[in-house]
Amino acid sequence: MIRDLIAAQRRQLADTLAALPEESWDAPTLCDRWRVREVVAHVAMEFRYSAPRFLWHLALARLDFHRLNDRRAAADAAALSSAELVAVIRDNVDHAWKPPVGGYGGALTHETVHALDVMVPLGVEWDVPEATLRAVFDGWSVERARKFFGVDLTGVRLCADDIDWTLGEGEPLSGRASDLLLVLSGRTLPPGRLRGAPAAGFSR
Repeated sequence: MIRDLIAAQRRQLADTLAALPEESWDAPTLCDRWRVREVVAHVAMEFRYSAPRFLWHLALARLDFHRLNDRRAAADAAALSSAELVAVIRDNVDHAWKPPVGGYGGALTHETVHALDVMVPLGVEWDVPEATLRAVFDGWSVERARKFFGVDLTGVRLCADDIDWTLGEGEPLSGRASDLLLVLSGRTLPPGRLRGAPAAGFSR
């Protein structure tokens, strides 16, 4: 089931990216310093890098995952055209990649968040199915958001207004479930997507 959700996200991403005008590939995303092409190159890396190659680049980055991701996203974005990046995603919709921590749930989160990183700033409507959202939210906690993404949700209760889902305790912060997933992932959203007094702390 979750592998099907992952494949659907990748297929939707490839189809949507293929329809973008070329200039959109140089547009900024919700990932600091990464354009669309760097984000897509990062997603494609999971299919293009064998375990030994990944570990070699990790060693070159002195075991710093952030340094590794920045270096490889920049290098691969420069080396591959937009059409080539789309082809990598499309050719690997059923790939069995999963992160070392989190399993296939982590893979689904990775695919979903990075797709939103691209589509939200571009103003492209990106529908995340409820089944995907619930699979991604399964196991999330305020503590996990703080630990992995440095998000301080003290005194904040996330309240989705399109599905029945809440997280945390305190003053309500409302929005689409996909936008609240971005909040959990440490992203700063464009204004107007969140509602409630805490929104100012999570919007640009």
